Amino acid sequence: MKRGTSISPSAAPWLLAVVFGALAVTVLALYLTSRPPADDSAEAGFARDMMVHHAQAVEMAEILRDKPVSPRMQTLAKDVSLTQQAQIGQMQGWLAVWRLPMTGAEPAMAWMGHPTTGRMPGMATPEEIEALRKASPEQAERRFLQLMIPHHQAAVPMAEAVLDETDRPEVRRLAEGIIASQKAEIEVMREMLEDRGAKPEGGSSSHRGHHH
Repeated sequence: MKRGTSISPSAAPWLLAVVFGALAVTVLALYLTSRPPADDSAEAGFARDMMVHHAQAVEMAEILRDKPVSPRMQTLAKDVSLTQQAQIGQMQGWLAVWRLPMTGAEPAMAWMGHPTTGRMPGMATPEEIEALRKASPEQAERRFLQLMIPHHQAAVPMAEAVLDETDRPEVRRLAEGIIASQKAEIEVMREMLEDRGAKPEGGSSSHRGHHH
């Protein structure tokens, strides 16, 4: 008897078909999971909207950092600014890799089923930003907290919404990170506001941005 095994000529085409069929299925699965999101996808909408939302938080934090506020407030403002600038960079990177424009044709929050042509929930008005800029250090501390608490609160449902829509690991990691960090900062800011004898939300803050 001959050593080893040989494949009969009639079996070879069948085995090749099985091997190439399995390879094709694997390649297709990899393509479907790595294919960039579409322009109207939840991932693209989330990135674009959260970049805008984050940019205002960075703006408010930088206004506070320019004032002689308490060391704890300086630390909070620095954390908000650096964290959210880094997250904006990640989302800009996604859109670049996905070959999508930084802004979309759809209204904000359309990917969530709540299109809005006005300010997104939680966002401050231009007048509120200007008042923060002109405020004394003590007033600015309170006003910053009153503006940033609802701002953070509104970002959480946006991150939760994309978790319901995406299976992309990089999007899930960032959304989960936003939810965790902003919830933690909300608790810190509530405590800091209570220490200053102020209410969590002031003026029009509780109704800010709800223009659908």
